[in-house]
Amino acid sequence: MLDIKFIRENIDLIKKNCENRRVKVDVDLLLELDENRRTIQQEIESLRSKRNVGSKGKPTPEEILEMREVGEKIKTLETKQSNIDDDYKKLLMQIPNMTHSETPIGGEEDYKVVFESGKPPTFSFTTKDHETLMTNLDLIDFERGTKVSGAKFYFVKNDLVRLNMALINYGMDVVSKYGYTLVETPDLAKNEVLEGIGFNPRGSETQVYSVEGTDLSLIGTAEITMGGYHSNEILDLNNGPKKYVALSHCFRTEAGSYGRESKGLYRVHQFTKLEMFIFCKPEDSEKYHQEILNIEKEICDGLGLNYRVIDIASGDLGGPAYRKYDIEAWMTMKNDYGEITSTSNCTDYQARRLNIKYKNEKGANEYVHTLNGTAVVLSRFPLAVIEQCQQEDGSIKVPEVLVKFIGKEIIK
Repeated sequence: MLDIKFIRENIDLIKKNCENRRVKVDVDLLLELDENRRTIQQEIESLRSKRNVGSKGKPTPEEILEMREVGEKIKTLETKQSNIDDDYKKLLMQIPNMTHSETPIGGEEDYKVVFESGKPPTFSFTTKDHETLMTNLDLIDFERGTKVSGAKFYFVKNDLVRLNMALINYGMDVVSKYGYTLVETPDLAKNEVLEGIGFNPRGSETQVYSVEGTDLSLIGTAEITMGGYHSNEILDLNNGPKKYVALSHCFRTEAGSYGRESKGLYRVHQFTKLEMFIFCKPEDSEKYHQEILNIEKEICDGLGLNYRVIDIASGDLGGPAYRKYDIEAWMTMKNDYGEITSTSNCTDYQARRLNIKYKNEKGANEYVHTLNGTAVVLSRFPLAVIEQCQQEDGSIKVPEVLVKFIGKEIIK
């Protein structure tokens, strides 16, 4: 969330930013609630001070009666303040992060292409989509996945199991070179952690599977668990940032809601992902955002994928991101590019919600900046590899960097 003091001092800027990010929130009501809660707090503090003075020495019966009345007034004001605080917090949490000055303004289609690895691949034969290729090679079973778990669940089989493990091992090897600590996270997190990261675990718009009768939800990304990893801590960043690469299962309810784009592995309910996450000093976050993006590009280059990098437009950033890049690989199924990785600089937006700080050079506690980015995701990465590496006979040429993990050059 943003600092309320910053919001008070930059009302027009906040309103314009909300407009650019296509977020509807009543900023004026938020400021009204903020003024009311501060006024009530001053009244409470004044009454407490009066009660403290009256408690010194032996009070008269009249003073005892007066102090009781003061106590009742304090209780009434505290109840009123509590009610205001609930509405105030809900509105404050709806205010999105500020937006990088170079971020394109607009909606989903207004992104800016900032890098292209080359022209889309061409084939001398009629290509197939990944679902057809995988089914023909007995690598995946959507039919039995649906029978056992429901639509958009699946069984991975034979060499696709090895390909998936190879992609994860390859991703770990690449990222580890840059000083990232390898972590495997829980698949569940408390709802307060999801809210802190910027995910909504409740309501009709949630994309989260919640566990009935608990305050836990299945995570949609290790960004959630790693963001909560250092919650309510003061970090020592004197020797550099805290950099992690986290392996987790991911669960999302959104699959099947995007028409043609839901085909095959493009949108599914469950997958495994290797996620980079950084806690750093504010002045370093843009540098490390570029580092994550460059690692993502290195992974794609090593696999020989054709891809492009896009700078996401303001209206498609989501609440926490200050700036966000997606890598999109060429996909036969779309005859177009499709997202395979994403990396976001969330500045101190998540850290304020999760209370994560560090000591600055003056010894004062200051909020850290958080960044996240996909290293490998086992839905769209195998999709892109299989579609781009398909051969005329329906076999798949294994990228050279994965051969040592799989033990073969061709999947057939």
